Amino acid sequence: MYLNCKTYYSLRYGTYSTEELVLEAADKLVTTLALTNINSTIDSWEFVKLCQQNGIKPVLGTEIRNKGTLLYILIAANNNGLRWIHRFLSEHLMNKKPFPLAGDTPLFFDNQNDGFVIYPLRGKPLEQLERNEYVGILPTELNMLYSIDWKPYKDRFVIRQPVTFQNQKKYFNLHRLLRAIDENAILTKLTIESQASPDEIFLAPSELLEKFKDYPGFVTNTYKLMDACDIKMEFYTDKTKKVFGGTPEDDRKLLEKLALDGFSRRYGMQNKVALERLHKELKIINDLGFNAYFLINWDMVMFAKNRGSYYVGRGSGANSIVAYCLYITEVCPVELNLFFERFLNPHRKSPPDFDIDFSWRDRDEIMDYLFKRHGSDYVALLGSISTFKYDAATHELGKVFGLSEEEIKAVQKSPDFNDPIHKLVIQYSRLLHGFPNIMSLHPCGVLISDKAISHYATRFMPPKGFPTVQMDMFTAEDVGLNKFDVLSQRGLGHIKDCLAWILLNKGVRVDIFDIQRFKKDEQIKKQIREANTIGCFYIESPAMRGLLKKLRCDDYLTLVAASSIIRPGVAESGMMREYIERYHNTAAIKYLHPLFEEHLGETFGVMVYQEDVIKIGYYFAGLDLGEADILRRAMSGKYRSDNEFQMIKEKFMSNCEKLGHSTELAQEVWRQMQSFAGYSFNKAHSASFAVESYQSLFLKTYYPKEFMVSVINNFGGFYTTELYFLELLKCGGEIHPPCINNSEYYTSIDDNTIYLGLIHIKSLQKKLAEAILDNRDNHGSFLHLQEFIERINPGLEQLNILIQIGAFGFTGKSKKRLLWEANFLQKRITTTHHHALFEEKPVEFELPQLIDLRIDDLYDQMEILGFPLTNPFELADEDPASFIDARDLEHYKGQKVTVLAYFITRKHVTTKRKDQMFFGTFVDHNLDWIDTVHFPDSAKKFPLHSSGFYKISGKVVEDFGVFSIEVSYMEQTGYKQRSYANL
Repeated sequence: MYLNCKTYYSLRYGTYSTEELVLEAADKLVTTLALTNINSTIDSWEFVKLCQQNGIKPVLGTEIRNKGTLLYILIAANNNGLRWIHRFLSEHLMNKKPFPLAGDTPLFFDNQNDGFVIYPLRGKPLEQLERNEYVGILPTELNMLYSIDWKPYKDRFVIRQPVTFQNQKKYFNLHRLLRAIDENAILTKLTIESQASPDEIFLAPSELLEKFKDYPGFVTNTYKLMDACDIKMEFYTDKTKKVFGGTPEDDRKLLEKLALDGFSRRYGMQNKVALERLHKELKIINDLGFNAYFLINWDMVMFAKNRGSYYVGRGSGANSIVAYCLYITEVCPVELNLFFERFLNPHRKSPPDFDIDFSWRDRDEIMDYLFKRHGSDYVALLGSISTFKYDAATHELGKVFGLSEEEIKAVQKSPDFNDPIHKLVIQYSRLLHGFPNIMSLHPCGVLISDKAISHYATRFMPPKGFPTVQMDMFTAEDVGLNKFDVLSQRGLGHIKDCLAWILLNKGVRVDIFDIQRFKKDEQIKKQIREANTIGCFYIESPAMRGLLKKLRCDDYLTLVAASSIIRPGVAESGMMREYIERYHNTAAIKYLHPLFEEHLGETFGVMVYQEDVIKIGYYFAGLDLGEADILRRAMSGKYRSDNEFQMIKEKFMSNCEKLGHSTELAQEVWRQMQSFAGYSFNKAHSASFAVESYQSLFLKTYYPKEFMVSVINNFGGFYTTELYFLELLKCGGEIHPPCINNSEYYTSIDDNTIYLGLIHIKSLQKKLAEAILDNRDNHGSFLHLQEFIERINPGLEQLNILIQIGAFGFTGKSKKRLLWEANFLQKRITTTHHHALFEEKPVEFELPQLIDLRIDDLYDQMEILGFPLTNPFELADEDPASFIDARDLEHYKGQKVTVLAYFITRKHVTTKRKDQMFFGTFVDHNLDWIDTVHFPDSAKKFPLHSSGFYKISGKVVEDFGVFSIEVSYMEQTGYKQRSYANL
């Protein structure tokens, strides 16, 4: 009888979770239940699984609405009908077109036996109903039958008792609040039509039968309809595309050929150890049915490579020598002693995982290729469900209750519980917390299925512009749809753009994949030791640069380790400190057992990597590598909710006893593994990051200006754009402000000459910038201001911005003079503008001498760009010569000093006592780094305003050769006063 049930995946409408709905049905002894969310099938798989667990027959469908208007309910009789519903929803959601009204569509379902259509009363004339179409009648509508000639059509009526919320009080109110949020309306303005009736609650079967006691035929019709439905869903079976080529055997042969070809190039054919591993991996891949998975990833990266797109294959996939030979990754697992079982083994329940990064500018093209290569019906992006967080819920509910933004902020910060509105906002915010809000997009997941996506889910079209499933990653895992992770990052954009600049300016083609040469390069080693890594992927942050200096890092293995121990949580655990101390004092290391020294010597006995847990399980406890990977997963918390964790612990202890290890030693090893495992990191992942770091380091070392321009143009990195321009200054770049004749939209470089891109002019309209460049390309450079106005007609405000930033410096006239001329010419020239057939002589003006001062130019740059195109200390009101330089701090260890510093960035930290402190990063007038530590008392007394110059006093401290200042006093200092002469 329950043909019209909703959960909170009827977004901003229903209030049941899927589990709550099923459990209430079970509590009421309901044996058959239909899920019909509004224009959605988001939780259909979860619903079926929960019904199966609770002895309920699941029925699936959807409630079709155009905005707030109910049109009809679609019920799938079988899996064919469900696929039809998925296709029907997808067609309208992806094309953003309204659903057809009753009578405006051909027959629903490909076959009338595949599903049913239920209209609301008077939704469609009774005489026009098809044999699979019914009228759903509400208990409150029974009295309306007296005005309808319904008896000839008595077999077409079924019971419709919508289930939308748990009760007519709290949850009905929550439903109304959700509707108001969706309508962006104050609650008092919410219309009756926009909300459900208060009686849309879960009535017990006996109550429902009592209401329809005079219409037993309607009850029979309803039971018959539900009995005719039979949905079958198979969970946890691989539904990802299983065949890349013709047959599975063809895939096996192709993968083997490609792997051996790559092996020959990577290793030669004489490396028997590596070759043996290759064949072992190929067998496991084939036995577990993942040949197509490898080939799809190989095909994707080969497409990228052929298009000149750069990528990084990372994640546990880099543990595979097959992936290395296919050029999916650039990490040699033999060199790093990486276990393939960390990636794929017969014991592993979860699917293998390649994370492949592309440039942020290239990823959409890669995704488009996947859709075209494998068929648009078989490919979709993975969805994600955005939920209400507490603050967001409070903000939305505050608006619904009519509170101002100031009042909402006050409620979020410290609600007045004596105020009835505040109490309601907080009460319902807590209730709403965690509810689904909107269907969104997973950051990187792509599904490529064995059958059409419509077998499994509905698709919609987010702003990204690619079909996306109404399914999140957790459901996809339950279903057996293994995602391909196609990610994007800006670091690869740096590399791609830099290589193009090098070729253009230097005529040099760089082999950016010559990683082995980069690892041995002495200049690159020097850069790492000195932490000269600004702009380089993953190793440019203040914390990372400090760690590189403390480790005196200049080799690949140490860089890989640094990429792991820098991660959040590691420092707090003490593991990073322990590693650094052992690194500098290897003689004092006491290993628990000789096997620890043999297999963890590379990391000085510290379990830096997840692979280290596998090593101990394998070498110390005698587990096989598959079991050791289960141990690794158990240690990281993956199995602690079931008995698998206890089982693997018992086997670990039993094996240790058989191998002659004492109980005390085995327990201590287990304890240490547990303490480290929560913070350990995938070594292959770190190695992949380190490879990209080396690529960036090579470019920064030998082509620093081209590299930094590329970093600037990709707007990616740890720091603000200003710092990267300071780096350009440090490496000798001649930086010019934007110029209408020389600038492009992005910053450009020709030898040492760099012209700022028009994109950096904050208030310049993009449309105008594009018009300038297009006109210049078609008609040549601009001769003077008057011609520019005639050709472009920019408007006075935009023209003034261009003049103030120096975009007409080529005229030789001062900016003040140009501003006077612009004001006159803009009024004089008509709004029609075109490129003149003959050159016209510009209007001459007689004006007094108007001079631009350097300080005024710098202030204009700060106002229009956000930063000056020079050493910022030109603007400092204090004399830098009166202060200690950063390069001299090592001579003042333990002493109090005062420095003049320019703010770059800071990092906030909450202490164990919940106090706030922070670490600051500054530069001095030589553009050398100054690092500061602001303990809670200092942080509270001397606030950091995140910009400008500071006089900082404090004690110089040293930690493994890295010097910083523990701040005891700090004050912000001013800028030089600008000139207002000739204005």
